Amino acid sequence: MGVKRAGRPWAPARGNCAEMNLLVETVRSWLDDACVTVTGFHHRLTDDHFHDQHVPPLRKLRDLLSGADLPWELVEAAADVCFTGESATQTEARLAPLRELWEIAQTAPAAAVSSDALPSVARELLEAKDRTIAAYQEIDRARQAFQASEHGRLQALQMATMVFVLLGQAQATIADLKRRADGLQIAVPPAPAQLAAVEQHLERAVVQEHDLRSELGRAEQERDTAQQVADHAARRIQQLERELSQFRVEAGQPYEAPAALDALPVVREADMPAGNAAVDQIEQALGKVRSVLDREHEAVREAADSVGWRPASDDGVVVAGEVLATGEGLSRTTADNPSGDTAAVVERSGQAGADRVRYVGAATRRIARGIDHDEIVLGLCRATVPTFADAILVYLRDPLPVGDERPTGPVIFRLHRTDSIPEEPDTISARPPTQPNPGPEMTVSAKVRPGGPLAEVLRGVRPQYGDGQTARSALAELLGPNIRLPDGHRVILAPLCGRRRVIGTTVYVRRADRPAFEPDDLLVGAQLATHTALSVEKAALRGREADAVDMLQRTMLPLYLPQPAGVQLDSRYLPAANTARVGGDWYDAFPLPGSRVALAIGDVMGRSMTAAAVMGQLRVMTKALAGEGRPPQEVLRGLDRTALELGDEALATFLFAVYDPIADRVTIANAGHLPPVMLHPGGRTEVLRVPTGAPIGVGGVDFEAVELDAPAGATLLLYTDGLVESRIRDVWTGIEQLRERLTQVGRLTGPSAPSLEALFDEVLDMLDPGDRDDDIALLAARFDGVPDRKP
Repeated sequence: MGVKRAGRPWAPARGNCAEMNLLVETVRSWLDDACVTVTGFHHRLTDDHFHDQHVPPLRKLRDLLSGADLPWELVEAAADVCFTGESATQTEARLAPLRELWEIAQTAPAAAVSSDALPSVARELLEAKDRTIAAYQEIDRARQAFQASEHGRLQALQMATMVFVLLGQAQATIADLKRRADGLQIAVPPAPAQLAAVEQHLERAVVQEHDLRSELGRAEQERDTAQQVADHAARRIQQLERELSQFRVEAGQPYEAPAALDALPVVREADMPAGNAAVDQIEQALGKVRSVLDREHEAVREAADSVGWRPASDDGVVVAGEVLATGEGLSRTTADNPSGDTAAVVERSGQAGADRVRYVGAATRRIARGIDHDEIVLGLCRATVPTFADAILVYLRDPLPVGDERPTGPVIFRLHRTDSIPEEPDTISARPPTQPNPGPEMTVSAKVRPGGPLAEVLRGVRPQYGDGQTARSALAELLGPNIRLPDGHRVILAPLCGRRRVIGTTVYVRRADRPAFEPDDLLVGAQLATHTALSVEKAALRGREADAVDMLQRTMLPLYLPQPAGVQLDSRYLPAANTARVGGDWYDAFPLPGSRVALAIGDVMGRSMTAAAVMGQLRVMTKALAGEGRPPQEVLRGLDRTALELGDEALATFLFAVYDPIADRVTIANAGHLPPVMLHPGGRTEVLRVPTGAPIGVGGVDFEAVELDAPAGATLLLYTDGLVESRIRDVWTGIEQLRERLTQVGRLTGPSAPSLEALFDEVLDMLDPGDRDDDIALLAARFDGVPDRKP
């Protein structure tokens, strides 16, 4: 026809004569030209299109469009659906020649010999052949439905993961915009235009966060639905294969088992686009997520219609593997469906399926809470034992490949973690060794032999029962030759398949006194393994990026501070806890002409490679501008212009001070940073009153400097917000606690001031274990003045 089929390829027309086949091809061409699939055609049909006021089921519609007793009212309905803009006269002219074909077909003799004229044996063979052909066609439809729904499940899982990442980035964007708005609100002079623009971006980011949460819920629902459709299609394939075997036996033909379900092609997840904290890029990514979910929703719906799957109830709750015993469903064509009280059977299977879906949702959420691969694997173990299995063993590839790396050398799996139900003294011998530190008999690492049974299981990607010959050999290769699971134990071996490669495997074990694993449990094991693998891969990428940022930031911080005459300098830097990783805190001190000393401390907003790079550029520009002899407020103006050139993400708080030991004065200019604290000899402590100013990178604001006394023996402490602010303490409460701690230290030491190192130790002791949400930079300067001017 020259037009690409909107749905699956058409099967050959099988009408009773050439006229009927021509009529069928014409109707099919209408659907193709209008890009209407059979499922879409079925959804657009109404009872008014048919004399009996009843739309035929989807499967019956497919048979009619193949030429089997095609009714004229269906031809008229196709014209009504495909040519909505035509007038009644045009439609009548279009249908007139087709009406003649249809009437000729009604009077044409059957092409095949009547089955009544055949001997009974031949008639039975012919009927068996027809049933076999129908079963093959239905298996083909079920396989295509399985592949479509499996692809939809993986796509929905990928989109859910992507939305989860974007949600975190949106929350970081909101936090940065709030900090920027707070800085503009206290800016001197006010900057209403910049504040209005930031508040507009903040409002948009909040709306995006709400949309992302909605899309995350939708993606999880689409994933669950696709999983249940794939499960239903898999069961349908197994039932049809058994029917086909029986048909061929009845026809006297040797049975050849079709390809196993595990041989179906596995749809790999595509590369996931990286999100960006920028509002526009999040909006673009959100649009792509919606487009993918819309497309996969239609594909999964068509697959569900193909295999007769329906939700278990009107509220849309899906049930794993449910086979509905209805007149229109597929279940009445199989011999495996229960008879009698089908409602009770459906209710029981529906409850079990709903429980299974809830468990998978809770387990995957627990896995996703992990920050690194240790926490992720721990979440898998805690979610699995004892609800799903009595014991679990998790093997990860060593070394673990990251990103696009192509590992060389042999594939080594190392036992990463095990977990099990606490063992009772009388049953220790009946359980596999599953302690975190396995004994010497158990193989802690296993080398995957190319072409071996373990490699074959890993290539298959899908989980397998442990009682098969290949799976048993794979378990022996994985656990070691001296370990054998006791008789009666049930095992599932589930590879951990990431986006590009298998990164490990899990072994689920149930004791003999517990119900055996069911086919639905294979899907549960696959779901848990997929979430774990993707989470471990992302944690490895995050860890590598954080390590690179940490290294970059440390190389940009000064290795040592100068010790010019008239001042003692010291510093301390503490990275954030592992949950928050590296930020953009930095400090510097360097001499200036005229025996002066420059002190600088800042905090670039954000925790990323970009923040570390901005920090390095601001540090270099600070030295360059101060070296030209500019006063502190002019240095801040130059940095502000530089940050504007670096882009919208270059936003930082910054405090710059210049100490003159000859005049015993210090000049301070501030750009949204926290006020410094000065410890005087004798223990008196004060928070210096300096203009707050707007952060570097806001643009369009002025900065001013103040000149204060810097008596000999006094200590000036500069710090970042990680010291005084946390989830359990606001910033001004933290500043007051810092002042009180310095006062206590000063009074205890009396006239002999403590060393700067000891002062840092005392200051950091005020932090609780849960206060390390951000990195901390400290810079202290003890003023000595010029020696020959001391009294």
